Amino acid sequence: MSQLKLVALDNQDLEIISAHVQDAVLKVADLSYTASEKRFIVPMNRFAWEAGKRGLFFKRNERRQAVMHFEGVRAVKSTGFSRAKGDEVLSLLAIRFEPGPEAPAGVIELTFSGEAAIRLDVDYIEARMADLGGAWEALSRPQHKG
Repeated sequence: MSQLKLVALDNQDLEIISAHVQDAVLKVADLSYTASEKRFIVPMNRFAWEAGKRGLFFKRNERRQAVMHFEGVRAVKSTGFSRAKGDEVLSLLAIRFEPGPEAPAGVIELTFSGEAAIRLDVDYIEARMADLGGAWEALSRPQHKG
């Protein structure tokens, strides 16, 4: 399977990226914000939902190393985890955009399991996600209630 590369320039695009990175896992220490470049970087191991799906069944479970970054980021706020605990693992559930009073600015929220979240105050939506290397077999497939 080829490596995935996605770009989001509006809310609809961001929803597509959100679907592809659902259940990605990442370490707190790997999160990076460069204020001078207005860029927030999220390295991750994403569950490749698109890989191995054959009809109603999954033939194979796999993860891929990937990176996602957001441009035009003015500020970053987090809740539900400590930046001091760099080895803590977060599991990404969804990415959402809330428009602000002055379009195209707003807030991009990354929601994680355990009621953790990161809020990015952005000038506009610009996000990129790309797989970085090969895939490896995941021991299990993420399960969701309801």
